[in-house]
Amino acid sequence: MTGIGRDFLERTEYRHLEPSEQERGLPQPPLEIRLGDGESIELPEGKRDAGPALWRVMSERRSVREYGAESLSVADLATLLWATQGVTRVIPGRATFRTVPSAGARHAFETVVLANRVDGLERATYQYLAVDHRLLRLDAFPGLAEKMAEACLGQRMVAENAATFVWVADRARMAWRYGERGTRYLFLDAGHVCENLYLAAEAIGAGVCAIAAFDDRRLNELLGLDGIDRFAVYVASVGVKPGG
Repeated sequence: MTGIGRDFLERTEYRHLEPSEQERGLPQPPLEIRLGDGESIELPEGKRDAGPALWRVMSERRSVREYGAESLSVADLATLLWATQGVTRVIPGRATFRTVPSAGARHAFETVVLANRVDGLERATYQYLAVDHRLLRLDAFPGLAEKMAEACLGQRMVAENAATFVWVADRARMAWRYGERGTRYLFLDAGHVCENLYLAAEAIGAGVCAIAAFDDRRLNELLGLDGIDRFAVYVASVGVKPGG
């Protein structure tokens, strides 16, 4: 292996690491950040006990790139959000436990949803406030969905689906404990999150396609992220299955 990939692996080996901020006694970052201002929207609990058995869900899970014209309900969206980042326990000021595993319970992601067709929601981007299980409206402007699709290298499903999930890394939350090696853990954690999205979507009759091919700078710019301390890590397209 040569190039950037090898450099990344070598420079995040334990032998190269300096003491983390936690080891130096520095205060930890907050457990959650808000990516915008304004009123938040209450979410229903969602369909946490609905759908087929886990083994059937796992066996039938596939990537789905084409969707029906139906909208997602807010309850369906709430189900998917809770399945991917839902908080099951809070240790105030220290950690959260969620529906997915995370290195050191750091849970260093914020979820941004582009709602294209979600009943009761304006076509806009929203942040999932996981601790309170609420939505925070972020942004809406003409052509937003199309620009998001362009940033995802022209993948039209991003603009034509019911919703697009973007997981945003808050680097400081992970680096506080693990320093540079924490960057590895961000990408590992993203895989846990997206797999839960696949399984939850299958359980409610929706489909998902994970997206790793995107223009990092353009997508970060659209979401108002600096691309250094906060940046898009992973994207997923969500919609009702055709004929569903």
